[in-house]
Amino acid sequence: MDIKVGKKAIAEATEKLSNWGRWGKEDEIGTLNHVTPENIVDATKLVKKGKAFALGIPLGSSGPQNGLFGGRWNPIHTMLATGTDAIAGRFDETNKIRYADDALNMPVQAATHWDSLGHVFYEDKMYNGFEAKLVDSGGVHKNGIEHTRNKMIGRGVLLDVARFKKVEYLEDGYGISNDELDAVAKAQGVEIRKGDFVIVRTGQMEQRLKTGEWGGYAGGDAPGVKFENCYWCQDKQIAAICSDTWGVEVRPNETTEVFQPWHWVVIPAMGLTMGEIFFLKELAEDCAADGVFEFLFVGPPLVITGGTGSPINPQAIK
Repeated sequence: MDIKVGKKAIAEATEKLSNWGRWGKEDEIGTLNHVTPENIVDATKLVKKGKAFALGIPLGSSGPQNGLFGGRWNPIHTMLATGTDAIAGRFDETNKIRYADDALNMPVQAATHWDSLGHVFYEDKMYNGFEAKLVDSGGVHKNGIEHTRNKMIGRGVLLDVARFKKVEYLEDGYGISNDELDAVAKAQGVEIRKGDFVIVRTGQMEQRLKTGEWGGYAGGDAPGVKFENCYWCQDKQIAAICSDTWGVEVRPNETTEVFQPWHWVVIPAMGLTMGEIFFLKELAEDCAADGVFEFLFVGPPLVITGGTGSPINPQAIK
């Protein structure tokens, strides 16, 4: 597709691809409605080896957040009670049990995560026409991540773009076209179907982990899908799209008029769930070895009431 990306293209795509009202005026899960019970049953039949691949990165202080976007920080793990406390007898009189306890402080989108449909607005509206003002200091009162708590399961498909192009990783700023996604699927012998969880591998995370430097990973330049991908996702009727990058779409963006133009359409207009910062190395190696790029995908969010997203450790099971 030849699209001049900018505010006009965003407005046109918003009108053409809107799913507002498609699943009822109170719908808060968007394209996850594409997943049927039959889809889930069929997805379980893809488990042949009993081998699971964890797609989440560690929740630790050495994560990707460098403060480039929204003041996000890496998870802070704090011990509340330790073995040394116990040996010192700190709890013997008060709690009358020797134990360890801890706490985690983090933005919900600091590591591998889902975005909720209340994460991005188009002007003064969010998905399904709900007012943006319904997101306030008390949380996301419509389209919160908790509504997806039993919806993140189905057929997963890995589209290994980097391996298709015979490179370790795609260069920052490389835009993946719709035709290229179709070519990757064809080369891998896999078909994209309605209700799929599509996972796109660029190799960017692996390159950062190999060098030991995240650099601008979380907010800077990256390979990713082009703006035209919003039409591809709607046409394929996928449930969700995920990537090993911070934001799925290509950066620098294809326009300077707005930040993250693809996000402007897929979340508030289409209600498309997206997963970001996925760890795909081990899954990709196994898929390349056995030639099977489809699997049972399971990635439930934490049930964060009114959350703009949720950290996750999704599983691909083959």
